[in-house]
Amino acid sequence: MCRNIRPLHNFEPPASNDEIRDAALQYVRKVSGFSKPSQANEVAFEKAVEAVTVATRTLVDSLVTGAAPKNREVEAEKARARSRERYAS
Repeated sequence: MCRNIRPLHNFEPPASNDEIRDAALQYVRKVSGFSKPSQANEVAFEKAVEAVTVATRTLVDSLVTGAAPKNREVEAEKARARSRERYAS
């Protein structure tokens, strides 16, 4: 899966509509192979992004957990630390 798509469930504050749409856009780009569709495919591409956005919002809103919500800044720092370790010379 595309590494730019990040988990969206169980964060405080909850995932915004923009974050969900961005994830949907990345997914449709990956699946279609287009970063920007041609004019002939633009309508189909946008319909797919919208459908995936709706499905993702439904999923994220429906999931339940007993775990405490994650802090975005803490999770981002963990990701940066993993990246530094992975790409250290």
